[in-house]
Amino acid sequence: MAMEATDIEALIREGIPDAKVIIEDLRGDGDHYSALVISETFRGKSRVQQHQMVFAAMKGKMGGDLHALALQTATPDTAPDFARD
Repeated sequence: MAMEATDIEALIREGIPDAKVIIEDLRGDGDHYSALVISETFRGKSRVQQHQMVFAAMKGKMGGDLHALALQTATPDTAPDFARD
């Protein structure tokens, strides 16, 4: 079962309220996405801890409703230039 990018963003923002989320559908099939998640709450946490926070926000959808999510996380000051406000 495919997921909409807006559903992924909503789940992440529900779990990480200050997050800026940029989603890209990699294949156009609603099953393979990349996500850049930027949040101040990631500060001081390892990359693994940051990813665990995002996957926890996904509430078990990974591997079921969503097959693949290429995940990149950052704090506001380490975010790529294109993603900065």
